[in-house]
Amino acid sequence: MNQFESMRIFAKVAECLNFSDAARQLGISNSAVTRGLSALEKHLDLRLINRTTRHVSLTAAGERYFEACTDVIVQIQRMEERVRGESQSAAGRLKMAVSALYAATDLPRLLAEFRQTHPLISFDLTIYETPAQVAPEDFEICVMTERKLRDSSLICRNLGQTCDMVVASPDYLERRGVPRIPNELGNHDILLDSESLMRYWTFSDSHGVHRVSLVPTLSAQNIMAVARSTVAGLGIARLPRMLIEAELADGRLIPLLQSFDLEGKERTISLLYAGQRYATQTVRSFIDFAMQRR
Repeated sequence: MNQFESMRIFAKVAECLNFSDAARQLGISNSAVTRGLSALEKHLDLRLINRTTRHVSLTAAGERYFEACTDVIVQIQRMEERVRGESQSAAGRLKMAVSALYAATDLPRLLAEFRQTHPLISFDLTIYETPAQVAPEDFEICVMTERKLRDSSLICRNLGQTCDMVVASPDYLERRGVPRIPNELGNHDILLDSESLMRYWTFSDSHGVHRVSLVPTLSAQNIMAVARSTVAGLGIARLPRMLIEAELADGRLIPLLQSFDLEGKERTISLLYAGQRYATQTVRSFIDFAMQRR
């Protein structure tokens, strides 16, 4: 039994005191009205309506139940109107999960620009280091920066790309020397972030493939910690270009092994979200803004 639907039928019959009028106003058949009332009375184990071929009236229990039903129906209608209103207006809080890489680079600028045109929207952010730490389905919006996007039932939109580079600081290179070929990396201090989970880097050139096994001096969960350690001169790291644009521009980091192609260097920045059929206006507004801005 759909209890709320039965309550709605009872309330309309109690208001009209006529089965046919109630059915017409509800847009259902007379038999559906009768079934709904019978199911409700059976559920409550109470007679709510006295009915004869010519007359309909409420029992004492029916009068009390009608008063309570009216309050419940009004509250539910108000709640539905409020929820519909919120879904149709760009206001409220947006629940997002964002990779640490994107959170440290483009996200603050994106949110600031979005808020200029949507000042009633605020954000609940979850920042994650590795894809395994987050379930995109638990969020309204998820931004991932992965070399290979996992299979997902969510819609996936491309926000852009970046690529990894092997870099070190001038101070480190002055102390330890500049590696000229991939195999020389074995004589250097290597810094790894946990996102890659790789203990080797693969390069290629006209002479073939060069796979270098790595014994890291530093492994860190946080990619920003690896980037800062590289700038400080701790060792050589493989970092996404979007994270170190400023350091490359001012010479705090130097690209290495540029005559070799680094395998798997491309990273795709992806926006994941559920289908928009039931999405709120807040979610739709953010998606549209992010895709237009890319």
